[in-house]
Order: sequence, then structure tokens, then C-alpha cells
Amino acid sequence: MKRPLLLLISLALSFAANATITESHGYTQFGTLKYPAKFTHFDWVNPAAPKGGTLRVMAFGTFDTLNPYTFKGSSPVSTPNFLQYGVNELNEPLMVGTGQYAPSGDEPTSSYGLIAQSVEYSEDRSWVVFNLRPQARFHDGKPITAYDVAFSYRTLLTEGHPQYRTNLQEVARVDILNRHRIRFVFKRAGNPLLILRLGELPVLPQHYWKNRDFKATTFEPPLGSGPYRISKVTPGRQLVFERVKDYWGKDLPVNQGFYNFDKVEVEFYRDSDVAFEAFKAGEFDIYIEHQAKNWANGYNFPAVNRGDVIKAQIAHQIPTQSQGLFMNTRRQTFSQTKVREALGLMFDFEWTNRTLFSSAYKRTLSYYPNSEFSATGVPVGHEWLMLSPYRDQLPANLLTQPFSLPQTDGRGIPRETLRRALALLGEAGWKLSGQRLLNKDGQPLRFEILLVNPNLERILQPYVENLISVGIDARLRTVDRAQYKQRLDQFDFDMILITLNQTLSPGLEQWQYFHSSQATIKGSKNYAGIANPVVDHLLEQLLAAQTREEQLAAGRALDRVLLWQHYSIPNWYLNYHRLAYRNRFAFVTTPPYTLGLSAWWLKASEKAQ
Repeated sequence: MKRPLLLLISLALSFAANATITESHGYTQFGTLKYPAKFTHFDWVNPAAPKGGTLRVMAFGTFDTLNPYTFKGSSPVSTPNFLQYGVNELNEPLMVGTGQYAPSGDEPTSSYGLIAQSVEYSEDRSWVVFNLRPQARFHDGKPITAYDVAFSYRTLLTEGHPQYRTNLQEVARVDILNRHRIRFVFKRAGNPLLILRLGELPVLPQHYWKNRDFKATTFEPPLGSGPYRISKVTPGRQLVFERVKDYWGKDLPVNQGFYNFDKVEVEFYRDSDVAFEAFKAGEFDIYIEHQAKNWANGYNFPAVNRGDVIKAQIAHQIPTQSQGLFMNTRRQTFSQTKVREALGLMFDFEWTNRTLFSSAYKRTLSYYPNSEFSATGVPVGHEWLMLSPYRDQLPANLLTQPFSLPQTDGRGIPRETLRRALALLGEAGWKLSGQRLLNKDGQPLRFEILLVNPNLERILQPYVENLISVGIDARLRTVDRAQYKQRLDQFDFDMILITLNQTLSPGLEQWQYFHSSQATIKGSKNYAGIANPVVDHLLEQLLAAQTREEQLAAGRALDRVLLWQHYSIPNWYLNYHRLAYRNRFAFVTTPPYTLGLSAWWLKASEKAQ
């Protein structure tokens, strides 16, 4: 009788162990997937969209490498708007839906298999297995295997940009189970976000990079595996992508209705005025507008009036970038919160918006604008519970007052605000002597605002004049893109106007932006040099969140602490796309979480011409 009993116990234990393992065609950080295992296409695309034709687009800036994964050089993917076109120099990832390769249009925290046909994970999220599609191929016909995935992980970890070390730091080990099956084991359980981040891992061809210097800049298009390959390179000026006719993944549900153009031509422009004139002259097809003044006044030209160019303002639910004037707290000038707060008081958003932007923008009052993660009102519930243990380390009013910024009538900074700014500076040791603010050693309060876009000079010059009016020696300096990148990587700046990309599910990128461990790593995105133990604790809680509610509470608490520390002077944001395009394209709809240009196609009448 003992053996059958032992067998039953063994089977029961085995069943219990297996019951904690999930295998699925996709993965969601919280909740359930929208699309079932047998789905055929996403709701917002046309699976029967015709293929063919050429899309002509532009990008701002330039590029000096086609390797987007290293610290050295600037690749096309880093230029503004480039990722929105649906073509890029990135290698295909294991899964799509999150990350920058092919973001979801209608789900906030879900991904579906691309190179990986399925994903397995334990109930406690302590490991994940990716099962690769046997048909997955690089463009040279060689199969994509678990060895390539492991190579990609190790190469990006040791030779890639520092951001990959941050993204992959929670992986304890990697096990190749067979040619099409790979397991990542985590340093700790309860890490649902890490599975999403690993799904975003670009899969590099081991055989291609074996005898090449991964860290070097290159204009040779690296071997890829996606729907397009680069067919022409004019260094710094032009890229041409051609659709891969025998692309291995063309029939996958995640690709139905996408990548419809036979060719995508990208011209790079260093001057936005020149680019806009080229668009008006018909040199390219789509113009994503960033200047409010031009959006208000620049589109009264014949092609718009004839209907040949469509001007569209499209609402969205995409968390907009954190844009602000970030102060380098590594510099003594910005080491005191009172100084940073005073400098923020001198920025007159209402005047700027009315005079320069035709009142198009909203004031940013969060590091997560247009997002559920914005801290509003006073902290309550779970957010209050997260913050209250640190009340002795937080500003006195953080738990009892909403964060706010002074408003003006749009005609100048009120005297009351000026007095408040000078009082804060005085408390920090800066006294007005004649026309200058001096410290106890007689040194003036002086700093430089470093820029890369000359169009920002007219926007920030009034701010500089406000600072000068209270005795601060502030100056603008615009440099070229290469020098700008070098100075940012070395933290060689006082103040910069920068944007931080935000997502529908904040995670490890927040660690890169705000964690103390990143403050001294050259090339990190902790531009302000934040080294705050409360911020570090909240980042840990954000990454460890087990439910959407916990994630929201941690994100709002983090937002609130960052705001009250005045590390940046918040700028402005839009909650809609400003887009002009030639009336030769068709699409189903614009989904809430992406612009969706990768699902557009050329009208039949245009293809016939």
C-alpha cells in the first residue's frame, strides 16, 4: 500500500509544482491579455492593407553610427520622431507591445510573441522561459537560436550602453535549455516587470558580431531580422529602408496590417525651418510638428488649401515626455533645494505660452504628464502609507499640501513672486549686492543653460532676462549635437533643457533617471545627479509592485517627492499629436497609445500613378 500512496503523493506534488507555471502566447504585467491565443490581428489595423509604394519622411539632426546599442556615437533611432515611423535600425526583440521597437496601440502593459512564440513563467515571477519560433531567421537566412539570445544578453550587459546594465541587473543567470528554449533566472522573486523588459531584449546575430568590434561606430548596416533592411546609407544625411519580401515573420498575427510600404526613405535635416520648407515643397510625406507658432500660423499654403495636405490634431493617451530645465546638483550652485525652487519661480510659463506658443500648451505639474501616475491633490491611501515612514526626510508640507507652481497673468512675474524668490535665495546664503547676487565669499550666482536646438534660444531668452533682473548671471549656450552628447555623458553642464521618455508602465528606466547608483555613471540619464534615499526606496517599491494599484501608488509617491525637491523646472506638454501628411495615405484609426504610422498604407489611386 505504501508505493501507491507514495506515487500519489509524488504526482500530487508534481501537479502542484506544474500548476504554478503559466505558458502563454503573450505576457501582461498586471491583469489579463486583451488578445487571445488564436487572435489574427490587432483591432486597430487593416490586415488586408495593400503592400507597395514609397513613404518619404524626415528626421531632425544627424547620425554617425548605425549601431544603436553602444555608448559611442549617435544612431538614427536617437533622433526625434524616428521611432514613430515604424522603421528603424533595431534588431527584432523576443516580444512586442512594450519597449521602443513596436509599442502596443491599445494595451498599457502587455506584450505578444515575435521571435518567441510563447513564454513560460513561475507564479512568483522568479524565472521566465522564452520558446523561440523555429522559423525565425536573420536576413542572411541563418536561424535565430537561444545561443543568439544568450549572446545578446551578455554582449549588451558587458559592452552595450550603460542603460542595458540597469535593465538587466536583476538577472542572476541564463540557461540555454535547447536551441529554441532559453531561461532567465532572477535574483529575487516577485518581479513581474522584468519579464516585460526581457521580452524587449533585441536579438543580435552571434555569427555576425563574432569578429567585429561591437563598441565601434559603423556605417555598415548591421545584420538584422525584421521586416525592413537598410539598402542605402548616406552618412549623416539619408537612409533608405526596403521591405524584406521573404521576411520570416510576415504572417504572424502581431505583424498583420503593418509594414506596408516597399520602401521608406529618411532624409535628415539639421534645421527645422529648412525641413518645413522642404515638406511644403513636396520633398517628403509626413511632418510631425513641434513648434506651436508654426502649427498656428505656418500651414496656410496651397497644398493644405487644396486638400492635398491634411493637417490633423489627434488626441491620445500616451504619457508625454518629462520635459524641463534640469539642474545639475553635482554643482555647488544647485546643491540647495531653496536655490532650485527660487530658480523655478523665475520661469513665467503663462507669458511664454501666451506670447510664444499661441496658448497651445499645458503647464507640466508632474514627471508623468498625461498619465495616471501624476501626483495630484494630497497623498491618500496606499500612497500615503508609502510616504509616511519618511516624513522626517521629506519637505514639511509634502503630506498635507498639493504640489503647485505660481501662476501669472501672462504679463510678467508678480512682485510677490519676485520677493519669494529673493527670500529663498537669501535663506540659502545669496545676498543682493548692487545688481548681483553674491555668496558670503563674494562670488556671484552664475550658470549656463546648455542647448543643442537653436530654436529654444528665443523661448529661453526671456527666462534668462528674468534671472538677470534679480541679479543672477545666467547665459544661454548652444552647441552642436556631438559636443552636446559628449557634455551630457560627462555631466559637464549647469542646466539643460531635456526630455525623459515615459511609458505606460514606469519601471527600470525610472531607475536610470533618478536612482543614486546612476548619479556617477558616465552616460547615465540621471542628469540632475539625484542621490536621495527616499527616491531610492520608492523606486524599489515601484519595481516590486505586484498589482496595478501598488504601481500607481509608488509612481505617484515618487512623482511627488521629485516635484517637492525641485530638481527641474517643469516645462509644458501636449495631449494630442500635431501631424500634417499628404493625402495619399489610408489607415483604420489612431489608437490611444501610439501614433500608428507603421500600419498606414498607400491609397490604390496613388499606387497606380
